[in-house]
Amino acid sequence: MLAIKLQRIGKKHQPSYRLVVAERRSKLGAPPVEDLGAYDLRTKQLSAKKERVEHWLKTGAQPTASVWNLLVTHKLASGKKIAVKMNKPEVAAQPAAGAAPAEQPAAQPKTAA
Repeated sequence: MLAIKLQRIGKKHQPSYRLVVAERRSKLGAPPVEDLGAYDLRTKQLSAKKERVEHWLKTGAQPTASVWNLLVTHKLASGKKIAVKMNKPEVAAQPAAGAAPAEQPAAQPKTAA
């Protein structure tokens, strides 16, 4: 299945992305089917070929959630944004502010034998 997704290009700490049509499960370095435009993350500018984006959406290429939100923001597609779920690291459970701290047994003094 084809997908419209972002392919990262640019130097370290200077990310920019290409908007491409590629196989959904292809590696990021694989050559895309078609290059649709570019997105500069630092300036938040999207330059894309509107006709080709519409063509691929009608053909059945599924955009990723991030790409769909970009297309909706820049009015290249109509619809609602999709909530992008990111994996957050789990934080160790801490007792509630009003709860008493757990009691730990007192250390037993060593006796000389």
